[in-house]
Amino acid sequence: MAVFKQQKVEDFYDIGEELGSGQFAIVKCCKEKCTGEEYAAKFIKKRLNRASRRGVRREEIEREVDILQGLQHPNIISLHDVFENRTDVVLILELVSGGELFDFLAQKESLSEEEATEFIKQILDGPENIMLLDNNIQKPRIKLIDFGLAHRIKDGVDFKDIFGTPEFVAPEIVNYEPLGLEADMWSIGVITYILLSGASPFLGDSKQETLASISAVNYEFDEDYFGNTSELAKSFIRQLLVKDKRKRMNINDALNHPWIKSREYAEDIAAALEAQKREESGELKTKRLREYTIQSHSSMPPNNTYINFERFASVVQDISIVEMGLKDVAQKRECLQGDVEALLSIYSEKEPWYKEESESIRKELSQVRYEFRKAEALRRSLRDDLRTTDAGLTSIGRRYLTREEHLSSLRQQLNAELHWMQEVMESLNGDGGNGVGFSLNNQQLGD
Repeated sequence: MAVFKQQKVEDFYDIGEELGSGQFAIVKCCKEKCTGEEYAAKFIKKRLNRASRRGVRREEIEREVDILQGLQHPNIISLHDVFENRTDVVLILELVSGGELFDFLAQKESLSEEEATEFIKQILDGPENIMLLDNNIQKPRIKLIDFGLAHRIKDGVDFKDIFGTPEFVAPEIVNYEPLGLEADMWSIGVITYILLSGASPFLGDSKQETLASISAVNYEFDEDYFGNTSELAKSFIRQLLVKDKRKRMNINDALNHPWIKSREYAEDIAAALEAQKREESGELKTKRLREYTIQSHSSMPPNNTYINFERFASVVQDISIVEMGLKDVAQKRECLQGDVEALLSIYSEKEPWYKEESESIRKELSQVRYEFRKAEALRRSLRDDLRTTDAGLTSIGRRYLTREEHLSSLRQQLNAELHWMQEVMESLNGDGGNGVGFSLNNQQLGD
């Protein structure tokens, strides 16, 4: 896993002028403070959230860094350092100052097949974006840069994606089929066609037209463009621009093709070179290269730009995700349907038992309701009896109080009568009489 330094890149490098820019990246010249060595600082804008379409996802930047760290080759740009801040990842790369290959070729007066084979040999060691290490020497060395769209191909693992500049992509990319190194070999065929003619084999007026031509492998060797080109060169292109990737030349086949192994077939190449030395042919070819370079960099119709193709790739990727989601939903639906059918089968088997149990419960509930009504009627009857008893007890209480008051009144009257009779008897005893008398012994009726 790549290690991204979290320090400020400006603390270690002096950042200079801008060298170039892309959709989400800017490349600037820089100088390492401790050594004075010059490098290229590639500032890649990070995608800050998943919902955004601006910037590059961090995992894609990590993939590019891992690929660069794992590649050590004189024709591949070298990675020196990596820094990261909140908004950008900064790759410190080998400085490649020679410019783009097509720009260099467009400035030449003529391009021979020998020069073309020299460039193709270097490209075959690892196709990608192509620049020159130094364009001031007779045979400049090619450097392959910008591995932002590169992927590692693992044995036994299908890889599908839609990426790249439309006119260079292989049919399997257009058709969203499993990819391999064969897609790069197709691109080499397109590059060779352009180097030798100054024209693009599949470029149309719209992206759709370009992709349709690629899918149909619709190209030809126009006599105006290839009148002085050797049959070996055309054979090399034909064996690369093959729709069936299994029949397409691989790297070893290409390196061993007679057109590339020019020393072994010097006579055939010499005849073609002799024809190319004519001034008119040379001027025509480099003029077309200049026109192609200008068209590629500035006047290409908007529908053919990499940005729109990337958006198209993103849409296809989204569609693929939706299709996977729909497949998952379909599988879950089938699983759910199976569960429903199983439940229905169980219910069908248990339905008589459920009905019997339901009838039994219904009867029990009916009996419970009947018993409840009886209990409720008894409760009301008891409540009425209690009320009647309470009313009776209240009446008895009142009668008892009345009798008590009457008895108390009679007791008082009796006591008064007895008191009077005692006084009478005492009065009679006091008079002496005939000795007949009786005494109440001063007794009174008590309560």
